[in-house]
Amino acid sequence: MTPPEIDVCPSTLRPGFTTYSPLAQGNLFGSRTRKVSHVLPFGPPGKNAELTREYNEKRKHISISGVQEKYSIHQEKDMLRLTDKGGTHILKPVPTDRLERVEDLPANEHVSMQIAKQVFGIRTAESGIIFFDDGSSAYLTRRFDYKSDGSGKYLLEDFATLLGKSPEREGENFKYNASYLDVVKLIRQYTAAAPAVLMEFFRLMIYNYLIANGDAHLKNFSLIETTQGDHILSPAYDLICTRLHIDDNHLALHDGLYDGDYDEQTYYDVGMYTGTSFLVFAQKAEIPERVARLIIDQILKKVPEAIELVQRSFLSPDAKEKYIGILGQRQQLLSR
Repeated sequence: MTPPEIDVCPSTLRPGFTTYSPLAQGNLFGSRTRKVSHVLPFGPPGKNAELTREYNEKRKHISISGVQEKYSIHQEKDMLRLTDKGGTHILKPVPTDRLERVEDLPANEHVSMQIAKQVFGIRTAESGIIFFDDGSSAYLTRRFDYKSDGSGKYLLEDFATLLGKSPEREGENFKYNASYLDVVKLIRQYTAAAPAVLMEFFRLMIYNYLIANGDAHLKNFSLIETTQGDHILSPAYDLICTRLHIDDNHLALHDGLYDGDYDEQTYYDVGMYTGTSFLVFAQKAEIPERVARLIIDQILKKVPEAIELVQRSFLSPDAKEKYIGILGQRQQLLSR
């Protein structure tokens, strides 16, 4: 197996490129004149015993949350290498989990992140697809918590931490034990420009529902400090259409949008969250109805652009068809 021939940028998905475009080199690797290859000079974990030991040794020291295997990558000029400290990027190979379409998982996360950024204007971590020397793919994302002057990291706190939740207190499902209205209360408590942050969070919520991301839990939303010392919503990360791989819940958090949301009339009628469900949530979150409606309408209007990116993505043909079908189903629900 050798790295595939490509005709779109493996970061931006713009056609006419056989490697990362200058725009992608700038966003993902720091300079438009970089020549970072879309093929890593080494193989994936599990390829051979020696390489797997190196992966495992590096992973012991990485402090990145989540259950999917993640490895730290350090960029030195135009070269990328495995590291256990000072990583500039995070690498996610195809996991060993028994999931449907598991080989599509890197491409799924990549296109989900690119749709969020390019189509819906959501601030995201920079990302791309990268290939091992055997041709298998991985998801690559640039860390956003390091200060550009090299003086350290920005303070980053996820909402599980801000709510005081931990596996010791609530078991392994601790990051799911809340409602999205609980997150709103924390945004109001910890951010200076709460109305603007709430609109950004609402847009991200609608997007997660549109792509059927059933794993948008408390640790997948964070507040990050700014150079002025206040806090804003961090760039989005871990965006993925989980329905491509598992038949999971419609929303990640066990308490849903808010306590009692199942009794909202359109949910009761349809048995699923609808656009009206999110408008009721917006009212409880004190987001003006006209603003909430505008955000939903803007997202619905741009679904065709999202489909175009899916079609240009590195997903398999079957996964593309499934993803597009999910977008259509959720578009209909959000229209109600």
